[in-house]
Amino acid sequence: MQHRYAPEKIEPRWQRYWEENQCFRAEEDPDKPKYYVLCMFPYPSGTGLHVGNPLSYTAVDIIARYKRIKGFSVLNPIGFDAFGLPAERAAVRLGRNPRDITRDNIATFTRQLKRLGFSYDWSRALNTSSPEYYKWTQWIFLKMYEKGLAYLAEVPVYWCPAQGTVLANEEVQDGRYVETGDPVQRRVMRQWMLRITAYAQRLLDDLEGLDWPEGVLEMQRNWIGRSEGAMVTFRIAEQPRRSFQVFTTRPDTLYGATWCVLAPEHELVKEITTPELAASVNAYVERSRQLSDMERQIAAEKEKSGVFTGAFAINPVNGKRIPVWVADYVLGSYGTGAIMAVPAHDQRDHAFALKFGLPIVQVISGGRDVQQEAWTGGGVAVNSPLIDGLEVERAKKRITRWLQERGLGSFKVEYKLRDWLFSRQRYWGEPFPILHRADGSTVPVPEDSLPITLPALDNFKPTADGRPPLARATDWVEVELNGEKLLRETNTMPQWAGSCWYYLRYMDPHNQHEPVSAKKERYWGSVDLYIGGVEHAVLHLLYARFWHKVLYDIGLVSTREPFTRLFNQGMILAFSYQDKNGKYHSPESAEQRDGKWYLKGSHQELKVQIEKMSKSKLNVVNPSDIVARFGADAFRLYEMFMGPLEQVKPWQTSGIQGVYRFLQRLWRLVVDETTGEPNQAVGDFEASPETERYINKAIRETTEGMEHIRFNTPISRMMELVNHLTGQPKIPRSVLERLLVILSPYAPHISEELWERLRLPGRAAQQSWPEWDLAALQEDTVHMAVQVQGRKRGTLAISRDASREQILEAARNLDNVARHLEGMEVVKEILVPGRLVNLVVRPGR
Repeated sequence: MQHRYAPEKIEPRWQRYWEENQCFRAEEDPDKPKYYVLCMFPYPSGTGLHVGNPLSYTAVDIIARYKRIKGFSVLNPIGFDAFGLPAERAAVRLGRNPRDITRDNIATFTRQLKRLGFSYDWSRALNTSSPEYYKWTQWIFLKMYEKGLAYLAEVPVYWCPAQGTVLANEEVQDGRYVETGDPVQRRVMRQWMLRITAYAQRLLDDLEGLDWPEGVLEMQRNWIGRSEGAMVTFRIAEQPRRSFQVFTTRPDTLYGATWCVLAPEHELVKEITTPELAASVNAYVERSRQLSDMERQIAAEKEKSGVFTGAFAINPVNGKRIPVWVADYVLGSYGTGAIMAVPAHDQRDHAFALKFGLPIVQVISGGRDVQQEAWTGGGVAVNSPLIDGLEVERAKKRITRWLQERGLGSFKVEYKLRDWLFSRQRYWGEPFPILHRADGSTVPVPEDSLPITLPALDNFKPTADGRPPLARATDWVEVELNGEKLLRETNTMPQWAGSCWYYLRYMDPHNQHEPVSAKKERYWGSVDLYIGGVEHAVLHLLYARFWHKVLYDIGLVSTREPFTRLFNQGMILAFSYQDKNGKYHSPESAEQRDGKWYLKGSHQELKVQIEKMSKSKLNVVNPSDIVARFGADAFRLYEMFMGPLEQVKPWQTSGIQGVYRFLQRLWRLVVDETTGEPNQAVGDFEASPETERYINKAIRETTEGMEHIRFNTPISRMMELVNHLTGQPKIPRSVLERLLVILSPYAPHISEELWERLRLPGRAAQQSWPEWDLAALQEDTVHMAVQVQGRKRGTLAISRDASREQILEAARNLDNVARHLEGMEVVKEILVPGRLVNLVVRPGR
């Protein structure tokens, strides 16, 4: 039997016990309320976990253990988002199959997660790259295809030459791939798209009622980007049969539209450009094609560019001919790819007008000289015969109705949200369950042939002619169906696909007949608490919500939303050490002297910064190293003790020592380190009122912390209790029992070990959660501030039951108060019970 606290021996023992007894196996128990708690899907990278990763996993585990004790049937599953570009890049670099790399990475992650004592139901573990899982990802895609939500289109895409693949719009920022920093280009390619725009309004409406951070809700609303306005038709003056449409949120400013602009990629540009201007227009269009949307927008902020097509459009409200320009600040991927320019009331249009000498007409009252500066404030319509004198909202309605009556426009709701580009030119992803005919049409594979598994390849790079890696597998690509020769789709799905529905598969992971049974889906319902990083505030959450709504429409799920409550944990940063040449050094190679940091054994000063953990910055902290030194319980406690879960904070290994000492003190309260037997000071004694206050404070703080996801202050209360008990000749067993129960979600190994050492029945995690006693929280002594003339002069400790007269007398007798009363007459005594005494004085007579 272990005498001293030795987590390296205690913790593996309890982890074996939990696994052998399947203590955390989730059951659909109709007699218990359910609670589904989930951390965001981890990606099994080659580096394994760093100390920032388990932050959300620990928080989820604490809640899961608490809810089990409270009598809930808890689903706390884990799995791996295993497809994606990082494994494929590693395969190319190492000459290994990404399947083997992923398998090894998952084994590393699994070993690390189990060593941290997380109470996962490992029987439900998922791997999105296993055919048993992606069979159902392919099945869901087929359902979208059947509903017309999956389609092929020639679209301008972001092409990353370095990675040899197309990227989604959301994966590109400032002209570079977000993950790697590689530059991207714009190309027109035939790609699979998902019609997420068909769900735009529902995605917006159903945000109401979700218990999510307001910032995340706002990001979702902005990404969907609902706008109300008018769709206005502009006919080409020289070619009346040709026209284009403009969506505007300000139809009341139509009289001020003095030209229109088409995006360089607009299909009408070639049709309407006059021969004498064709060369300059074509050159401009070609230059624009080389820039990403972001680069075009950035360039437009610095200097406006554009070229006149030679064509004119007819302004529908006044019949005037207005020139049609091409400019790259208008994007073909947004709206209709055409705008009307109202320079008097739009800063961007105003700058364009000044540069190219285009007319500026004021149509909203207010401001100064619109020839010098655009007026973007409020006012009433002017120089607009149909709506003169009307305020904005009334003017919008009247002009839109006028346009609609004449077939020149209509009321329209537009969304910034674009359809989801769903193709990737990669190997390591889900194959599409689609076949191509010679005539270009597509055929879904029969459902009974799913899964369409990836073929074995040795080369995972695109072909020399730019086709995806799967094109190399000619025997796999060429198939025959009902006597017809067909070709498989050689693109693969994006990494997002597997993570769009994994929370459903956890409910029924071994079902070979459907993604999830109706019975199990109805039992578990929506995820009650979803914890993950704010970096997924838009993409993952939006895509998962979209897929969920599709599955709701086909009757597979009974809920409208996948995640009822969302909590974003903060990030754990780390110290980095950089020399004057910009080279990073490991923490072990740095030392502090005279308040400054230096490279060990030298006079080279180092710059110390708090940054995101990164291999290149040599500041990654491996949790396995921390657990080897201090144990999993200390690691879990420290991650929660560092500060509020939602805050960003720096990791400091030295800080975990305080938590470790707390666990050592707790151990010594229970165990006699000389014999290994229970401490003789522990017995069935009645707790003193002071001890009851400490334990009840800890119970209240821990219980409220569970409900509000606030974990740092409960640990402080438990530390205070242990400090209070340390050194006492009599330690009430009942107090230790309650402490071990509330500690068990945080530090489950030591809690169970000490429960057993106390020879208590059952397990700590099987007990009822203790209630706090309000009466016990009341202190016999209260501390009151004593003021003289409104300024604090002392603090009075006095019995809660003291009378007014006793309180005032004791306050006057405080040394510092008495000094300030010398020579003064008290004219008023103000008493706030339990809090304050204020003596109002004046000079004595």
